[in-house]
Amino acid sequence: MKVPFATLEHVHGPLREEMKNAFLRVYDKGTFIQGEECSLFENEFAEFCKSEHAVGVASGLDALALALRALGVSKSDEVILPSNTFVATALAVSMIGAKVVLVDPDPLTYNMTAESFEEAITPRTKAVIPVHLYGQAAEIEEIVDVARRYGIRVVEDCAQAHGALYRGKHVGTFGDIGCFSFYPGKNLGALGDGGATITDDEALAERMRELANYGSKVKYHHVEKGMNSRLDELQAALLRVKLRCLDEHIADRQRAAAVYLENIRNDRVTLPVVGSERNHVWHIFAVRCSRRDELKRHLEEAGVGVNCHYPITIADQQAYVEDGLVATPLARRLASEELSLPLYVGMTDDELRYVIDTINEFE
Repeated sequence: MKVPFATLEHVHGPLREEMKNAFLRVYDKGTFIQGEECSLFENEFAEFCKSEHAVGVASGLDALALALRALGVSKSDEVILPSNTFVATALAVSMIGAKVVLVDPDPLTYNMTAESFEEAITPRTKAVIPVHLYGQAAEIEEIVDVARRYGIRVVEDCAQAHGALYRGKHVGTFGDIGCFSFYPGKNLGALGDGGATITDDEALAERMRELANYGSKVKYHHVEKGMNSRLDELQAALLRVKLRCLDEHIADRQRAAAVYLENIRNDRVTLPVVGSERNHVWHIFAVRCSRRDELKRHLEEAGVGVNCHYPITIADQQAYVEDGLVATPLARRLASEELSLPLYVGMTDDELRYVIDTINEFE
């Protein structure tokens, strides 16, 4: 049997006609930027997240960079983030010229903790970016409490966590701004790049909207040096179709993850842990193994697709060598041990059983 690491077949197949109709609706209207579809999606996504405002942008990276700019983070500032995240989290800080400060995550959930965040605070700390990694919320309420005591702004990186909850509340709604990616492989993915920010602060929403539109509210009047980062009408229309199915898709991913958690029984493999008072939307099912590369070969030779998130820490990336970042101990260990198993909407019981049996056979 062959089991792919991921496939969108079971997401896009049932939605084929609706997606085609959405495409034709945009095609026939002839409005492709800043039209009704984006406005409707922003309203619907904000409602899904239980937030007051959403702003569609061109990518998850742009969402983070725009959020930091809107909050007034500048070149003299430090921004704290977890050491085990995708490079985009750090790039957003670098794009505005601020300094990246890395902290180690919790060894069980792999997310930033309030304790590690507080230990890294200096007089130059302006913002913190907790990442809700793999689809599970960080202890975001505690992180926000620390940030408020020190007057630090909170930008939540929710790129992998659409629909994730902490104490019954959606991620992205605890801090000042929540940032999402709609990269095609995300739990809510476009058919190209896309992203969004959410906030309850109307002034922040309007500032991000202006910054993303060349620093302009009125055409040809540019009050500051902005950028071009708009969610286009086609992607917004397609995302509207998929958003209506997101809860169903999350439930199916949770079903598959529960089968893994119950049936993988190999002492050499460490299973993910779901923290208390939170759900997990399972964008990634990440296991750990001290012989990760051998396990990876074992699975691939059996026809099982796998991936590694992320095999090189931010501090060890060539792009960041000159910044002199310090790779935290757990981040390096995670980089060498993490292996992501197949998990996708529509995964069959036979596929799950085959992956489980293959892992359990690893010696």
